[in-house]
Amino acid sequence: MEITFDGGKVITAHSQGHVIKTDQPISGGGGNTAPSPFELFLASIGTCAGIYVKSFCDNRNIPADNIKIIQKNEFSEETGLPVNITLDIQLPHDFPEKYKTSVISVAELCKVKKSIANPPVFKVTSSTK
Repeated sequence: MEITFDGGKVITAHSQGHVIKTDQPISGGGGNTAPSPFELFLASIGTCAGIYVKSFCDNRNIPADNIKIIQKNEFSEETGLPVNITLDIQLPHDFPEKYKTSVISVAELCKVKKSIANPPVFKVTSSTK
């Protein structure tokens, strides 16, 4: 993955042919043209759980069109970091009862959530080109 600086507060990740732009809100000196890196991080939690739920439904021919995941984030007033993240999987009334517990279990398999629960070791270096 390559990270580029693209003017103003726009920082872009280039990964496997994808371009992922971030920016800062206007209050942070940016143009608010894209999510902030922190917003993108938080969104990756819910969207990761979502792909597991969607795959579960696809494998059982269950329509996922009316399923929503509502993510609620609670932050520490001291650090601004998340202290509680809740994912509420809202299922339609006709969702098969026998799969309601299973859909929670598959959302728990999310690799982003697992990465947060078992954080990697970070190493930051610099070099000249």
